[in-house]
Amino acid sequence: MTTSSKLIYLLCGVYLSACSDSNPTSEPTIAENDAAMQENTVMSVNDDNPFFQVSSLDFNFPQFDLIKVAHYGPAFERGMAEQSAEVAAIANQLAAPTFENTLVAMELTGQLLHRVSAVFYSMAGAHTNDDIQSIAQQLAPLLADHDDSIVLNQALFARISQVYEARHESELDAESLRLVEQYYVDFVRSGAKLSSAEQQIMRETNAELASLSTQFSQNVLNEVNDLAIVVVSREQLSGLSEVDIDAAAKQAEARDLPGQYVLPLLNTSGQPVLANLQNRELRQRIHNTSLSRGSRGGDFDNRETMSRILTLRAQRAQLLGYSNHAEYVLEDATAQTVSAVNQRLAELTPPAVANTLREAADLQQMIDEEGGDFELAAWDWAYYSEKLRQARYQYDDSQLSPYLELNNVLTKGVFYAAQQLYGISFIERFDLPVYQADVRVFEVRDITGTTLAYFLADYYARPSKRGGAWMNAYRSQNELLDTQPVVANHLNITKPAPGQPTLLSFSEVTTLFHEFGHALHGMFSSVQYPYFSGTAVPRDFVEYPSQVNEMWAAWPQVLENYAVHYQTGEAMPAELLEKVLAAQKFNQGFATTEYLSASLLDQAFHQLDVQQIPSADEILEFEAAALASAGVALPAVPPRYRSNYFSHIMGGYSAGYYSYIWSEVLDADTVQWFKENGGLLRSNGDHFRQTLLSRGGSEEAMSLFRNFRGRDADVQALLIRRGLL
Repeated sequence: MTTSSKLIYLLCGVYLSACSDSNPTSEPTIAENDAAMQENTVMSVNDDNPFFQVSSLDFNFPQFDLIKVAHYGPAFERGMAEQSAEVAAIANQLAAPTFENTLVAMELTGQLLHRVSAVFYSMAGAHTNDDIQSIAQQLAPLLADHDDSIVLNQALFARISQVYEARHESELDAESLRLVEQYYVDFVRSGAKLSSAEQQIMRETNAELASLSTQFSQNVLNEVNDLAIVVVSREQLSGLSEVDIDAAAKQAEARDLPGQYVLPLLNTSGQPVLANLQNRELRQRIHNTSLSRGSRGGDFDNRETMSRILTLRAQRAQLLGYSNHAEYVLEDATAQTVSAVNQRLAELTPPAVANTLREAADLQQMIDEEGGDFELAAWDWAYYSEKLRQARYQYDDSQLSPYLELNNVLTKGVFYAAQQLYGISFIERFDLPVYQADVRVFEVRDITGTTLAYFLADYYARPSKRGGAWMNAYRSQNELLDTQPVVANHLNITKPAPGQPTLLSFSEVTTLFHEFGHALHGMFSSVQYPYFSGTAVPRDFVEYPSQVNEMWAAWPQVLENYAVHYQTGEAMPAELLEKVLAAQKFNQGFATTEYLSASLLDQAFHQLDVQQIPSADEILEFEAAALASAGVALPAVPPRYRSNYFSHIMGGYSAGYYSYIWSEVLDADTVQWFKENGGLLRSNGDHFRQTLLSRGGSEEAMSLFRNFRGRDADVQALLIRRGLL
C-alpha cells in the first residue's frame, strides 16, 4: 500500500472498526449536528473548513475548537480528490521514473486526507455520536475504492516497478532502499499484478469488506451499551465499593433510571465487576449477558456479518495466490508463516492449561471449604480468585487503590520513569484546544530543552467512547515534511463523583504504562519518510515496546515514587509493596489461557479456505469445535473474546491477535536485559531509544531487536514470567 492507503487502512481497520456507541453528546463543535448530516450526505462545500489548511497551532495541533461534524465530509471529499490528482500527475508524467519523482513524490501526496483522517477516526473511537457513525459507514466503501484507485493504477505501478528493478544501481541510502522495496511489495500484495477482471473483483471485495467491518464493530459497541446490566436494589451490589456503587447510580441516572443501578459491560468476555460481587445469581446474569453479545438475534447479531467477512477475506487471499487469509497476513508480519504462529501457540497452550487446571482446583477447594454446593463456573472465577489472592498475599484492592491516585501515577510514575530513562520532561498546557473537557495536553521536551512532541491524555470512560485502551497519532514525525509528533492515549477509567479522587486498580496502572509505551514509540520517531514513522511496524511487533514499558509500573524505584496515599501523602508500606510484587504471577494460567483461546480462534477462522467458512448458523458450533481441537475448551475459562464480539479480528488484527504473546517474547527478553544492565538508567534508555524506539519501520523489525539485544529473542524469559515452566 502507498503511504496514504496504508494510513487509511490502519485507521479504518483499527479506529473505525472500534467506533463507540451511538449516544449523541452535547459538545458544541465536534459533536454538534448539522443539516447536511441530517440529509445523510458527506458532500458539501465549506471554504471555512479548518481541515483545508494546515493548523497554525504548535506542531499543527488539531484545531478541535473549530472542527464541526459538518467539516468531515467535505474534507474527505476534497482530500480524496486532491490525492487522486496528485497520484495521476505522478503516474502520467513524461519524465523517466526515478526515486525522487515517483517514490518521494508519493510520500508527499494526500496531506489533507491525512489531516482529516487522523482526527475523524480518533473521534470515531474517543468521542463519537450518531452522525459520526453514519459518516463512517458512508466513508468505508469510498475510502476503500480510493485506496484501490491508487494501488491498482497500472501506470503508477509500472513506474514503481522500474525504480524497484533499478534500486541497487541508484546509490540509495538504506532507508530509501527499504522504501522502494516496501512500496513494490505493498502494491503487489494489493493486487497490482492481477488482470483487469480480477482487479475489479478486488475493488468490489474491498469495498464490501470495509462496510461490513465497520458494521460489525459498531454493532459490538452499540450492543455493549444496550445490554448494560440494570440492578434494582443496592443490596444486590454487596461486595462493591461505595465508589463503584455511586458510579452505578450515576449511570442509572444518566439513563433516566433514578433509584436504580447500571453496570456497563466492557468489551471483553470477563467483566471486572465479577471479582467483588457477592451475589452469585447476579454474577451469572452479567457473565451470560456478556457472552451472548452478537448472537442474540435482532439488529446487533453479528453472525451473518462475520461469516460474510470471513468468506470475502478467504476469496481475496485466493485471488492473490494464497491458501487462506492467515497466510496472506502473516507473510507481511515478523512471524512470516502460519506454521510459525501455530507452533508458538501450540508450545504455550499445554503449560498454560496445566496451570489453569491447578488454579481451578485451588478455587474449587475454597468453594468446598466455604460450604458452597456447586462446581466452579466461569462467573465464579474472578470472585474466588480475588478471594484466594487476598488470602494468599494478604491484601486486597481496597488497601491498594488509595495509593494509586491517577495524577500521581501519571506524573510521578509514568512520566517519572520516562524522565529517568530518556531525560524527557513534561509541561501541562492549558492553552491548546481539546475535544472533551477531561482531556489533558502535555508538551514533551527532550533532554536539550527543545519540544519533542505533544501528548494528549484521555483517560475517563464515557458513553461516546469505545471500550478498551489505545494510542493514536494526530501527527507523525518525519524529516521529509518536517513534522513532529502529536500523539494520544485513551483509557476507560470510571470517573468518580465530583470532588472524589480517581483511584486505580493495579491493572489500570499497568495499562497506563502500556499505552504510554506506544506513545513513546511515536514520540521518539526519527525517520526520513512518513511511511516508516512511529508505530508503522508489523502488527506482531507494535505491541513489543508498549509491553516493555509495563515493567516500570512494578519497578521498586518507580512504584515507591508514585504509590503514595492520596490523603496523607504517606508511601505505600513496604510490606504491602512486597505483596504486590509477589502476586505478579498469580492467576497467570487463567490469564494466558483466555488470551490463547482467543488467539487460537482467530487463527482457526482465518486459516480456512473459502469452502470451509462456516455459515451464520454454524459460527458458534465452529468456535466450540476449534477450542476443543486446540485443547482449550474449558467451561470455566471462556476466550477473552468470543467470535461475535471479537472486534480486533474484524478490524486491524485479523489473523494477528497472536501478536500480543508474540511480542511478549521480545518484551520478556528485553526486561531481562534491563535487569542485567542496571535497570532504570539513562544509558539503558538511550540505547533502547537509539537502536529501536526511534527507528519506526525504517529497518526490518527483527533486525531492530537484534540491534538492541545483540542476539535473537529467547522464549525462556516469557515462560518464567508467566510461571509456565
